[in-house]
Amino acid sequence: MAPTVVRIDQASPNGRLLDASRPIIDIEDEGYTRGDGVFETMLAVDGSVRKFPRHLSRLDHSARLLQLWNPGQDAWRAAVDLALGSAPEGTDTTLGREHTVKTLLSRGTPEEGAYGLVIVTPVPATTIEQRTTGVKAMLLPRGHDPAEDSDLPWLLSGAKTLSYAVNMAVLRYVKSLGAQEAIFTAADRRILEGATSSVIMARRTRSGVKIYTPEPNHGILPGTTQGAIFAGARDAGWDVGFGPLYPTDLMEADGLWLASSVRLLAPVTHLNRQGLITDGDLTEELMEFLKSH
Repeated sequence: MAPTVVRIDQASPNGRLLDASRPIIDIEDEGYTRGDGVFETMLAVDGSVRKFPRHLSRLDHSARLLQLWNPGQDAWRAAVDLALGSAPEGTDTTLGREHTVKTLLSRGTPEEGAYGLVIVTPVPATTIEQRTTGVKAMLLPRGHDPAEDSDLPWLLSGAKTLSYAVNMAVLRYVKSLGAQEAIFTAADRRILEGATSSVIMARRTRSGVKIYTPEPNHGILPGTTQGAIFAGARDAGWDVGFGPLYPTDLMEADGLWLASSVRLLAPVTHLNRQGLITDGDLTEELMEFLKSH
């Protein structure tokens, strides 16, 4: 099934529907020839995008880091409404009809300049399955500490760019080892983030459950799903922490999850082939926090 695609540019600030069966990308487009662009991937349930303001804010931040034209939040909302209204029915789940919504900004060609795309597809069944069956993950070194990049703006620390070759390469590598996700570590073994996700772990204490994530201000891309879960946890009176976390912490946790916008919350069942504690009730509690945030 072809995706539903809407384009935003200077001539069509609220978007226009494209025919996805015809060529829509110029051969000289710098977003695709050089990875010079940014994106966000979101989940829509029954035609409504979850955490839309969080994603638009992060997209705007990424665009500013790249000094990239951005049509603005009102334009993105209009374009997403057009795309969702024109898309076929999404995947039927317990949440409702689900679509993946990708918003993308490319530098474009030197002649035409920057533009945006909204791409809508039904959520794959394999993605939904990971919410219940979980994932196997591997710990792998990141190669350098991303915190070292924070004072070097040309390295685009904190931007969600189209340059995703490393992320895809590491996923192919761990899949060859029988896993589905990678969790990056720094040189000092500090936990960073997943290749396509944020890391959340839980510890049970005498006073209740405390959830943790690695320090988001150390070169780690702030996760919108992780942020929503932590906001809900605080509202419910839970204690939250921001690392630092190390491999032993994950191995000994009372629950470990990888959070992302479409997959939502996937329990980690194995880490480096070692079986981990999983708690279905705790997973459900964390999922409830997403409904109001």
